[in-house]
Amino acid sequence: MKPAPFDYIRPATVAQAVDALDQHAGMARVLAGGQSLVPMLGMRLMRPSALIDINGLEDELGRIECSGSETTVGALVRYATLERSPVISERLPLLAHVVRYIGDRQVRNRGTLGGAVAQSDPTGEMGLVCLALGASVLARGSGGERTIPIEQFFEGSYANVLEPEELLVALRFPLAPSRCRFFERGRKHNDFALISVVAVGSEDADGRWHDVRIALGGINDRPVLAPAAAARLEGARWDAAAIEEAAQLALEVADPPDDVRASADYRRHLVPVHVRRVLTDLAAGEDR
Repeated sequence: MKPAPFDYIRPATVAQAVDALDQHAGMARVLAGGQSLVPMLGMRLMRPSALIDINGLEDELGRIECSGSETTVGALVRYATLERSPVISERLPLLAHVVRYIGDRQVRNRGTLGGAVAQSDPTGEMGLVCLALGASVLARGSGGERTIPIEQFFEGSYANVLEPEELLVALRFPLAPSRCRFFERGRKHNDFALISVVAVGSEDADGRWHDVRIALGGINDRPVLAPAAAARLEGARWDAAAIEEAAQLALEVADPPDDVRASADYRRHLVPVHVRRVLTDLAAGEDR
């Protein structure tokens, strides 16, 4: 099937892109990597009045910048760039690691961090990692720029708090904890994840853990944090009993769907199993 007719707009600046979004009053869509948008257009799941192609805005949206402990990644930074960047590898190693789980080489050459977060797929890896790392979303509209904590960004399945006239321009990351671990389970390679788990934290010289965050994907209508599980481990020395208790507490945020890939009961069963394994690996000194 072919897309429904639309106007094609290729702005020369971010300001022009924002103006185009404003002029189309919520009926335009932004084209970055196009890995999700183009198939949706082809199946006519989306029928925008205009397509705003921002691929010419690399100078404004394609940079990785460091300021003190903060790292800002432009919305047009490609997955392949994240995978190869020495800056990302040093400052945000979890991001560099997890991007390798996305699609294949062709997808990673085109897909963008900003596009993935704006897509807000509840099983998507990038939204989950941004949540685990406590990122902030920078969005620009006709009224100026605003900063949205990632914890307040996702509203539901493929839904977020961006206004129709706003453009996601960057993700800003604080200093990352020293240790991280990621796991995802799908039916087959490159399939949507049934469940994904990220755990991050820092262990001090006394063996106590701080800055613990546990994020889960595929078990709710959006990526979610498991605050009770993290609170159980914050400031504590971890043993098998503490990890088991945290794994069970992670079920508090589980409200998984029933779909063609797995039942809700099966996904719920997987939550404590894989949270326990991820935390055990993290405590044992695994870097990812």
